[in-house]
Amino acid sequence: MENLTISDSGPRGGGGAAPPPAGSAPGGLQGPPVPQQLPPQMFTTAAQLLDLTDKKLMVALRDGRKLIGILRSWDQFANLVLQSTIERVFVPPPQKEDGTIDTTQRGLYADIPRGIFLVRGENVLLLGEIDLDKDDEPPAGYDAAEAAVVQKLARERKEAEKAKSKARIGRLNAIGFEGEHMGDVLL
Repeated sequence: MENLTISDSGPRGGGGAAPPPAGSAPGGLQGPPVPQQLPPQMFTTAAQLLDLTDKKLMVALRDGRKLIGILRSWDQFANLVLQSTIERVFVPPPQKEDGTIDTTQRGLYADIPRGIFLVRGENVLLLGEIDLDKDDEPPAGYDAAEAAVVQKLARERKEAEKAKSKARIGRLNAIGFEGEHMGDVLL
């Protein structure tokens, strides 16, 4: 499947300017141009995956995981089969007291081999092709580390964020604000 634009014709020669009507003005002058139509495949998300088949992709999932693998197969629901998949786990640099990121320290990342991975289409948040020229470079601002260390740090950060969020919701609830799913619906 090729990448089409509005100026390209559709799959069966559709789109483009219409032939001049019989009895048109001499000299090839035509009436107003006929509006062009986009080819139907421009709007089907799953069909766009055809161009990405057998290419290395990074897939961000709704639960926050990042997968890197080779797209081998997909279906009409954008369910993906990734081969030679790795899960890349990130631990961002620590934050300062004011909530900004400490630029003097670098974050950590680790690649965890996962093999063949089936991803349900509704769980895909974002996907994109990996630039193979930059594939071997570490992500900007991050250093590679052992997977066990990065997973432990990521889990601790997630738990700390959850506790912080719970405390914030508790403080808001104490002064009269209700968080999601905290109050009863009054009819």
